[in-house]
This record gives sequence, C-alpha cells and structure tokens, in this order.
Amino acid sequence: MIALKAIGKNRFKSFLIFSSITVSVMAIFLITSISHGIIGMYSKMIKTDGDIIITQKGIADNFFSNIDISLMKKIDNINGVQSSYAMIVGASPINNIPIAGIYGTTSNHFSNYKLSSGEYPQKGEVILGANLSRQIKSKKVNIGNKEFRVSGLFNSDIGFEEGGVVMNIEDAGELFSRSASYILVSTTKSDKIKDLVKTISQIDKDIEVKTTKSFIKEYNQFKIIENSSLVISALAFAMGLMGILSIMIMIVNSRKEEFGIMRAIGKSRFFIMKNLFFEVVFLSTSAYIFALIISLIVLSIIPHIDMLQGYVNGSLSFTTSINVLIATIVMALLGSLIPAFIASKTDPVLLINQGSS
Repeated sequence: MIALKAIGKNRFKSFLIFSSITVSVMAIFLITSISHGIIGMYSKMIKTDGDIIITQKGIADNFFSNIDISLMKKIDNINGVQSSYAMIVGASPINNIPIAGIYGTTSNHFSNYKLSSGEYPQKGEVILGANLSRQIKSKKVNIGNKEFRVSGLFNSDIGFEEGGVVMNIEDAGELFSRSASYILVSTTKSDKIKDLVKTISQIDKDIEVKTTKSFIKEYNQFKIIENSSLVISALAFAMGLMGILSIMIMIVNSRKEEFGIMRAIGKSRFFIMKNLFFEVVFLSTSAYIFALIISLIVLSIIPHIDMLQGYVNGSLSFTTSINVLIATIVMALLGSLIPAFIASKTDPVLLINQGSS
C-alpha cells in the first residue's frame, strides 16, 4: 500500500519510468522476435522435404552457390535416397516492386506451393505469392530483362515465399547464370543420414554436403542476424537503464526530506529500500505486461503489411518472454535502487535540510 501511495504522489515521474521501461522492453521484444521469425522462416524453407542439403563448397551464402544440377541423377540412384529436388534462389526487381525473391525449382517440388488459382508454371511462366499478388495485378511481369506470363497464384506458410515468385529452374538459371543454388535430398531411413552424407560427398569434390539440421545451425547469415539482434537489444537495455537511472535520481532528490523524516523517526535503510523495491517491481511488471500486449499486436500486424511483402515476420517464444521479464526487473532495480541506496546512507538531518532547501 505504501508503494502504491508513493507512486500516486509522484504520478508524472512514475509515468516517465513506466514509459522508459515500456519502450525498452518493446524494442527488445520486437528486435528479438523479428530476428527469430526471419531465421524460422528460412529454416522452414530449407527443411521442407529435405534431410540433406548440397551446396557449392566454400560459399558462405546460398545466393552465390552454383552446383551442377545433373548431380541429381547420380544422387537419386544412391540406395537410401527417396527423392531430390534442386533450387535456385535469387532476388530481382519485379515490375514496380524494387526487390522480390525469385525461386526457381524442379517440377517435382511445385506441389509444395499451394495454388489458390491458375496452374503451375511452364517455361516462360511464373506463379506469384499471395503477398506479392496484392501489389501486382497484371498478367505479365518483367524480371531482369525478360517478360514472364503469370500462370497462377499460390499460398505458403513461409513469408519469404509469399513475397516472391516461383518459376521453372531452367528459367531461373538463365536469369542468374547458374545451374542450381542447392539440392535437397529426402532419405528413406533417418538413421542412415550420416552415411548418405559421406556417400554423396564423394560424388563431386566441389560440393559441400550437410544435414539440413547442421546447415541451419552453422549458417553464417543466421549467426549475423542473431548477433546483431543481441547487440541492438543490449543497446535498448542500456538506454532504458540510463533513462530509469536519470529519472530515479530526480525522484530520490525530490524525496530526500521524506527519506530523512523516515530515518529520523527510526525507520531503517532497509525499510526505505524495501518500499522503493515494491514501487519499482509494480511499475516494471505493469510496463512489461503493457509492452508485451503492444508487441503481440504489432507482430500480428507486420505480416499483413503489403509493402513488407511478407519478408518480415515475428516469432515470440515463451523462453524469450521469460528472459525479457527477468531483464526488465533487473533493469528497473539497477536503475532505481542504486540512487536510493546512496540516499538512504546519508545522515537524516542532511536529507531533511537538502529536501527543504
């Protein structure tokens, strides 16, 4: 009750602390969730119908990988291989859209794209993802220096794909001057995957063969995204901490007389610290809940913003929520209790005199 009364007496300054925590927590939530969402979408795209991925050796990004598509014939004849398909991934302006994903694939993979209308593409044709189709209404699209007919529209659970076009791998090969970016292999026996990796690796000295799980775990671009997310989140945390610290210094200074009277009538430093502790916990928990609700609303809206084409998505996990809650309380306590502890150690007479002056 004392903590709530103190918050009521210092409404404006309490509001500043509440706002500072809310903004910091929202920044951490959104940055972390969006980075996890991007990684999750790409991981899901790689994992679809594939236990093993084959790329060009020594290439850090699939956009630059180029392997011989004819390797599929040799791979399909290996005992334990169920099927394989090849992909070319790239990006290019499409009509008035500055940049969009291009996915060239072999015909045996077309069924993974759920048609909402039309037919799967033949040579010289493409199908548009749902997000991209809302911005392109014409029956023809210009990609690079070539014109393609739109044969249909498709839906996908992966935002990257819904914001792009799918075409035959031969057409994509002509656009990007490559045979295949990677080949994905499905196996008949999960316990034989490591043996298959070794066998496929011996087919060509210029390829790198990994399980899709290990590829996703080691993929450099994912590490860059995760590290960038951590750095930006840490900066948001530090900015929130500094904001709370500066506000709390003002609050403590304005309440020196109050603290001095408490000390003069026999209240201990622990009593003062305890009340400030409950004030801060109440404010930080309320700010956390508010930030969580707003962040969830924003994350639900982002995938439906046409200009983002589905490339930005958010995935907020329970673990992230708990970690951010702990970080929120730590941030609030560090920013508030340090100046309060310093003030509580000061002589009561000095506190009363300073507060009265």
